Amino acid sequence: MKRTGRLRREGVEIYYERVGAGPALVFAHGLGGNHLSWWQQVAHFAPSHTCVVFSHRGFPPSSRVAGRSAPDAYADDLAALLDALDLRDVTLVGQSMGGWTCLEYALRRPERVRALVMASTSGTLDFNQLADAGVREWLRQAPAALAAMAARGLHPASGERMAREQPALAHLYWQIMEFADGTFREEVRQRLGELRMRPPALLAELSMPVLFITGDEDWVFPPMAGPLFAALAPKGEALRVPASGHSVYFERAAQFNAALGRFV
Repeated sequence: MKRTGRLRREGVEIYYERVGAGPALVFAHGLGGNHLSWWQQVAHFAPSHTCVVFSHRGFPPSSRVAGRSAPDAYADDLAALLDALDLRDVTLVGQSMGGWTCLEYALRRPERVRALVMASTSGTLDFNQLADAGVREWLRQAPAALAAMAARGLHPASGERMAREQPALAHLYWQIMEFADGTFREEVRQRLGELRMRPPALLAELSMPVLFITGDEDWVFPPMAGPLFAALAPKGEALRVPASGHSVYFERAAQFNAALGRFV
């Protein structure tokens, strides 16, 4: 049974959906998504889990807000939503931008998080501080790779391979992304970059299992950073998915779901 609702907080409405029953999986979408992004995960896990998806503030059907301030409220919005749904032992799954939301909540309320999944993201943790040669080389190549995709009209988060091998899926990704205004998304992107400044060593404070999932062909987040971050968490794990870009959960849903299922 699906339950939909709108959490009202500080004059803002956060749209959410709750499906299924059992241990709670809470999914936080990326900059190119909203609650719809997780359709392949909800269908897979709802028979055995409580699945909660929501749209961050500013991403319709949640209330539109100014992009510059939106990310600062994400963790508090998540806390309010979990309180409203009376969920106190959850697995958080953050994709890209959603990693800012989930990591911050896990650092603030670790006793309420059963496990944390960081998909193509390190949230507020700065991968530049890893001082890794592979990350440095990726940073050198990424601007040209992203420019080449842009010149071909390809979305950086869905990537070249999805457009070539799964064009219908890539088209759906674009359609979901366009629910949110482009200017708003760019403002959010800039603010996320400003917030990504915390030391990777903060992972040592997380006692719950933490899984980093990355796609080997990602030019938005360095795939080699996932294992490096995982090594800093007391119960860290990492998975690199070949033949996948930034949105492993969307492009390689079967592999993503299998990994998440084993982890939880």
